[in-house]
Amino acid sequence: MCKKSIENYYLTKNLPFCILVFMIKRKVLPLLQKELNSDEIIVLTGMRRTGKTTLVRCLYDNLKNCRKVYLDLENPLNQTYFSQVDYEKVKLHLEQLAHGKGKRLVVFLDEIQNIKNLPSIVKYLYDHFKIKFILTGSASFYLKNLFSESLAGRKRIFELYPLDFEEFLNYKAPNLKKPKLDEKITKAIFHLFEKYISEYLNYGGFPSVVLKKSHQEKIAELDDIFTSYYQKEILLLSDFRKTNVMKNTIILLSQRVGSKLDIAKIASELGVSRITIQEYLDFLEQTYFIKRIRPFSKKIDVALRGQQKPYLCDSGMLTKMGKVPDSTILENSILNMLKTYQEIYFYQSKGGAEIDFLVKKGKKMFAFEVKTKARQNDINKLKRTSQKLGIKECFIISQNFSPLSHAIYPFQL
Repeated sequence: MCKKSIENYYLTKNLPFCILVFMIKRKVLPLLQKELNSDEIIVLTGMRRTGKTTLVRCLYDNLKNCRKVYLDLENPLNQTYFSQVDYEKVKLHLEQLAHGKGKRLVVFLDEIQNIKNLPSIVKYLYDHFKIKFILTGSASFYLKNLFSESLAGRKRIFELYPLDFEEFLNYKAPNLKKPKLDEKITKAIFHLFEKYISEYLNYGGFPSVVLKKSHQEKIAELDDIFTSYYQKEILLLSDFRKTNVMKNTIILLSQRVGSKLDIAKIASELGVSRITIQEYLDFLEQTYFIKRIRPFSKKIDVALRGQQKPYLCDSGMLTKMGKVPDSTILENSILNMLKTYQEIYFYQSKGGAEIDFLVKKGKKMFAFEVKTKARQNDINKLKRTSQKLGIKECFIISQNFSPLSHAIYPFQL
């Protein structure tokens, strides 16, 4: 069966599918496969609809020489297996549900935030019976807070985001290889990537959106992703009473992407306290809907006190929120492309000099300024500011083609 036929089959049947792994190569998959051989508990977290279930189903389907069981914990029936006070009975249920042969029992549990006492159950079964667990969940705050102490030294956490551009490109144009950061880009090479960057900026990298063909289908899918996030994270998982204020907070944040947050002003506009807005921002970040970056300073206390800049989890989600300038969509998308770097900051001097992103990789610091088109004046300003900070590697990330040195493109990140 050809790639197109396989895709159509799974999409029309609406089945749980490993097809995304076949069609879209996720960089985390080899790391997860390697960890299957370890004794540690694997925890895969990230925002809803980023492909966590698809990845663990693929791991489950290809796992041999053991007893294995997969349970979706959004299913109320599956939740009942973990309602036992006696954890020995939980183990008995899992053994009865398992398929395959072998001494080793491997348990895949999807959407673990639905079982509040799950950390203690997993800890008990791991410590007493060496059961291997692969767990997924969409709420970072739940996983990290409840699992941090109970499973300290027993787990490895992996975070899954919407597709980065390289993963997106591997599906859209598998024969087209992403150029390196220092590679010289001609106008002809730029045009090879132009339409793919345009699509990625407009619709983002949620796997189910990438697989849709028409504009209407992609927008409808983005609507569905947001609705799912709002209903299952905000309404069900959080204990916020003023959910309409949370919705308005999200709208205001989408209008302030890439701008410094004035929490007091937002609180005043929405008629709530600063503490409430801070709680909302923390929740949105801990459930992967937004990411905040801090100002860069060599004095750590200054950086922590400084106003932060918010970005949304995906450029498609940002465009879904309403009219947003192209430059803002580009900057939001670049931030998401830079998530593989160890640390991300922005810089603004007292004199007004700015750099959109300062990132650290290994011992090196890089400075990136984002423009729809790189101009010589932009490059000169960036070089001067970077030199004052002692940063040698500085680039203008240009959406449109520019023949200037120090100009690079989103597809090089």
